[in-house]
Amino acid sequence: MEVGKTITELRTARGMSQQALADSLFVSRELVSKWENGTRCPDLTTVEKIAAALGVTADDIVDPNDLVFKELFECVPDGFSLTEEQMTAKLNVFLRRTGGQNAGIFLKRYYLLRPTAEIAAEYRKSESHVRSILSKTRKKFKRFLEEDKT
Repeated sequence: MEVGKTITELRTARGMSQQALADSLFVSRELVSKWENGTRCPDLTTVEKIAAALGVTADDIVDPNDLVFKELFECVPDGFSLTEEQMTAKLNVFLRRTGGQNAGIFLKRYYLLRPTAEIAAEYRKSESHVRSILSKTRKKFKRFLEEDKT
C-alpha cells in the first residue's frame, strides 16, 4: 500500500503544490508532507476528501480495506505469532469480555469493514467519537494479546 506515493503522483500530475492540497483540505502542509512520505497515513474519510480535492475516487488512491486492515494489524504485538484459528479464538474471547456497544463498533469496522462515518450514523455518534472508541478498543485488544500469550 503506497498511499503517500499515490497522493504525490496524483497531486503533482495536477500541478498542485502540497500547500494547495492542504488548503483545500483545511489541514497543514506538514500533514500533507507526512502522508506523502509515509510518516502518517490518512484514514478512509480523509482519503475520500483527498480524492475529491484531486478529482479522483478514493479507490484510485487506496483499497479501503487496506486501511482497515492496517488499523487492525496495529493491535498485534511485535513478534506475536498465531494461526488464524488461534487469533479468531482470542478475538472472540476479547469481544465477549468487551461486550456492548464497543464490541459492536469494533465488529462493524473490522469484520464488516464498514466506514467510520456509517458506523457513527448508525450509533448516533460523531465520527470522531467512533474513531476514539475504535482506537481505545484496539489498544485494549493489543494489551489483551500481550497479557494472554497462552
